[in-house]
Amino acid sequence: MRIIEIFHSLQGEGPLTGVRTSFIRTARCNLRCTWCDTPYSFGPGEERTLSSILEEVEGHGTRHACLTGGEPLLQRESVKLVRELARRGYDTTIETGGSLDVGPYLPFPRTHLSVDVKCPSSKMERRMHWENLPRLRRRDVLKFVVADRADYDYAKAVLQRHQSKAQAVIQPVWGSPAGAIADWVLQDRLKVRLMLQTHKVLWGDVPGR
Repeated sequence: MRIIEIFHSLQGEGPLTGVRTSFIRTARCNLRCTWCDTPYSFGPGEERTLSSILEEVEGHGTRHACLTGGEPLLQRESVKLVRELARRGYDTTIETGGSLDVGPYLPFPRTHLSVDVKCPSSKMERRMHWENLPRLRRRDVLKFVVADRADYDYAKAVLQRHQSKAQAVIQPVWGSPAGAIADWVLQDRLKVRLMLQTHKVLWGDVPGR
């Protein structure tokens, strides 16, 4: 399995924000979002065995894991890794860009999918795999990374058009006018959670945090 980095930190995004988590960042991505904050994950990474990955994760002393990227769904071994994490009692969040089928990951217990809906500022909105949305569960997250009013209006339209049980989250692009985006949510009484990237608040925009 091709890995960029494995590290121990606090979850900075989504409903588990603040929880100590073991992060597994896979190599390669099939998208090129304009605001991507992890372009170093586009590279080939290092080939790692599942046993060595699991051993490093165990050393972090937490029962929460996050499989992220890049795009972890590109890695065939990701399904095996998630299955083994579930078997060992980990609560695992799988972060995906939303362009690939999440179906293989739905059967596993103790897993939470965080699926992006790419908004116009990303320039990747045409790459969405829309069939994912109705399949998501209440414990999953539908995430909109929003940079401006056009992105916000797009997110609102998607929520009106597509049915999903997942919890909707709006996450302002780092450095965008988050206060204004929060005001729009309040004005529209939109049924979403607005969440900042807490790890960047704590440590800045640096790798491995």
